[in-house]
Amino acid sequence: MARRLRPVGLGFVETAPVRLVFAREISAAPDVVFRALAEDVPGWTAWFSAVAFARPIGGGAGREIRLKGGTRFVETVLAAEPPEVYAYRVDVTNAPGARAMVEEWRLAPAGTGTRVQWTFAADGTAPFRFVLNRARPGLGRAFRDAVTSLDRRLTRP
Repeated sequence: MARRLRPVGLGFVETAPVRLVFAREISAAPDVVFRALAEDVPGWTAWFSAVAFARPIGGGAGREIRLKGGTRFVETVLAAEPPEVYAYRVDVTNAPGARAMVEEWRLAPAGTGTRVQWTFAADGTAPFRFVLNRARPGLGRAFRDAVTSLDRRLTRP
């Protein structure tokens, strides 16, 4: 059953009870990576294997996301500052135990490419926080695989 989460701001990324931070350098330039994240929301299904469906809503002010396995999110974009930051808050989800969630993508030049940092910030019931912390290795692997796939997609001739 979908339910509304607590509305939090971008500062939640620094204060959330659970903060999972992953980073990787890729060869695509920051502006190209930013466009893929913020402007081609439907394209997420081509490079982030966990994402089954993605579309912008509200004229790009939000997103509707469905993951493989059935988890759904309705999100509000909190920051879209090219080519450095793209962040969104989950407003509605069917993820059990979730109370607040924000995801932030930070992009920084790294040589001729980009350092991509993804922060998954969340609060929820004790079992939700426990499971999320235990899922860190799997989420890290999913991030690495997704960003590697995105880089291939963005840099192929």
